[in-house]
Amino acid sequence: MRRFIPSTSCLIAFDTAARHLSFTKAAHELHMTQGAVSRQLAVLETYLGVKLFERVNHRLILTEAGREYAMQISATLTQVEIATFQVMTYKNSAGMFNLATLPTFGIKWLIPRLPKFTKAYPEVIPNLSTEVLPFDFNSRQVDAAIHFGEPDWPGAVMVRLIGEEVVPVCSPSLSTEVRSVDDLTRMTLLQHTTRPLAWQDWFRQAGVDCPNALSGPRFEQLLMVIQAAVAGLGIALMPKFLVEVEIASGQLYIPFPLAFKSPQSYYLTYPEKNASKPAVIKFRDWILSELQDS
Repeated sequence: MRRFIPSTSCLIAFDTAARHLSFTKAAHELHMTQGAVSRQLAVLETYLGVKLFERVNHRLILTEAGREYAMQISATLTQVEIATFQVMTYKNSAGMFNLATLPTFGIKWLIPRLPKFTKAYPEVIPNLSTEVLPFDFNSRQVDAAIHFGEPDWPGAVMVRLIGEEVVPVCSPSLSTEVRSVDDLTRMTLLQHTTRPLAWQDWFRQAGVDCPNALSGPRFEQLLMVIQAAVAGLGIALMPKFLVEVEIASGQLYIPFPLAFKSPQSYYLTYPEKNASKPAVIKFRDWILSELQDS
């Protein structure tokens, strides 16, 4: 059955013109004449039976259909480009392992240990990207992902890796301001956007009332929270295993040994179709062993 897909050259011309909102700039990027770009777009519009561009006050703009199509085509071309580079780079893709990991977990814990994995399995080539929230494996070229939360990723196998203990940490420059747990209620509390209730839960477990538990600067990634704490911006509530280096080096310290276990955990998750993939099995067995030894 013939696929109902326009020519790649037309799609590339459209994607480029849509990004620049200029046929001239698109032609320059594609090393084509402006007339050639215009003809490609005319062929595409005829094929679709839809106007993709229009001119308003001498300015080129996308029609509503054009905007929607541009978003989808851009994402699709990016995936095609990634797949092409991978095939060109790795002639035999059987050993490739594409992992989406939480940014801070990947940077602070996983990457420093990856040399052990590549030494144990030199035939497996790990490719890392970052993701914070669950996604549809069917729409991504990802073999597995590191997830923190509940084991509720639809349609995926979830292997529990590790729980976490959270502790308050701060820069030594704030040590004179933190003499008791009550002092924390009057200090700047550094917040993580995906864990908005973390401080509230910690104070509740500590038996301390803190009306400002939800207040304070918010950061998108735990790595940003760590750096803010190191800079002395406030007190951070961190998984202890992610700040071991900063604590050992004296950049951060724990003012109170009140560590509470999080009700959530870290998981290795992957679609069922990848359960028998050699690279996934090797990584799963390695990371479980590494966590057991650490």
